Amino acid sequence: MQRFFTDAAEYLPILLQGVGLTIVVTIGSLILSTVLGLMWALMRVSGIKVLDWTAKIFVNFIRGVPIIVQLFYIYFVLPDMGIALSALQAAIIGLGIAYSAYQSENFRAGIEAIDHGQIEAAQSIGMGWWMIMRRVILPQAIRIVLPPYGNIMIMMLKDSSQASTITVAELAMQGKLIASATFKNTSVFTMVAILYLCMSLPLMYLVSRLEKHYATGRR
Repeated sequence: MQRFFTDAAEYLPILLQGVGLTIVVTIGSLILSTVLGLMWALMRVSGIKVLDWTAKIFVNFIRGVPIIVQLFYIYFVLPDMGIALSALQAAIIGLGIAYSAYQSENFRAGIEAIDHGQIEAAQSIGMGWWMIMRRVILPQAIRIVLPPYGNIMIMMLKDSSQASTITVAELAMQGKLIASATFKNTSVFTMVAILYLCMSLPLMYLVSRLEKHYATGRR
């Protein structure tokens, strides 16, 4: 145990640099996935077949391709097409696009859970589709999608470690570099696990609170 604390004092500052990049990747990809996911969901429920099928094909394609392959494609293949991105940019875009498919299904489920009678009532007073979505459906759907949205945040935080495969020096990569240089695998990866847990626990608590709050609100 004494050796662990000694190693922690030496390597923790380096690992904390990786924590910073982990947070950047998570927040950046979360914002992108939310925007894209909402867009796909609105296309799915728009009632326009072309938009519905376009979103459905994209979502199914993204869900069927592993995240790591998507990251490799964005970082290694796009430069051959004249689109060069930094590793950090590629990680945020890759994870954002990958998770937009899951966000889309979450948002769509929330939208479709709203009583259709409310849409008919809004239409009867002359509201257009977009106004109905903005003023009637989305405010209620947000209450439904928030708890699963919190779970997606936790998944994205953990999957940010995939960015290490394209050389982003986030927490997992920093841990791997330190362990390979020092051979102190036990100490280093124990610290990595603890740091991921420390970042995940507040999100888990938030998700738990949201689930309890909205479960109470529906009684």
